[in-house]
Amino acid sequence: MMEGSDNEESSAQTSANIRRAVQYWLDKSTIHIVPRWILFAFILALFFLRIYLIQGYFIVAYGLGIFLLNNFIAFLSPLEDPTDVGGARDDGLSLPSTSKEGKEYRPFARRLPEFKFWMACARGAFTSLLMTFFSVFDVPVFWPILLMYFGVLFFMTMKRQIAHMWKHKYVPISFGKSKYKDAGKERGE
Repeated sequence: MMEGSDNEESSAQTSANIRRAVQYWLDKSTIHIVPRWILFAFILALFFLRIYLIQGYFIVAYGLGIFLLNNFIAFLSPLEDPTDVGGARDDGLSLPSTSKEGKEYRPFARRLPEFKFWMACARGAFTSLLMTFFSVFDVPVFWPILLMYFGVLFFMTMKRQIAHMWKHKYVPISFGKSKYKDAGKERGE
């Protein structure tokens, strides 16, 4: 009877060690943005290569496309919806709605941070790649219809998102800190 509990204890310890090691490497990878996205692109390329060579699993590719689009919209969206200023969630963390409020600098807070966006995309692509090894997921569909529907869905969703960004005057993409011409230089007068 004690042997079973020892075996359970060792397997629990092993799984805890594996989770700890994975979390350690994830924590180390947070500052390496470009290599992380290259890894995602590599997994995605493997997935599409497998789809192309097998000529199947189009429904899995469609599901992955919808999943990635949903995550991309969450990545582009602000944490607080600017249209909800007068609602119950008005805690001062919304985007400026008047010209007076617009002069105060507030950083753009995303609904889905970049690291979580990358993590969700990489997990989704890897899961989709694994699904292509099981024939139960190879549902016969007419792929041009799926592709056309995804294109229309992408166009309509991005049109709405861009209109929202234009209306509330926010840009979710930044390329690092602003660099000023004479920053850090002393002027002796």
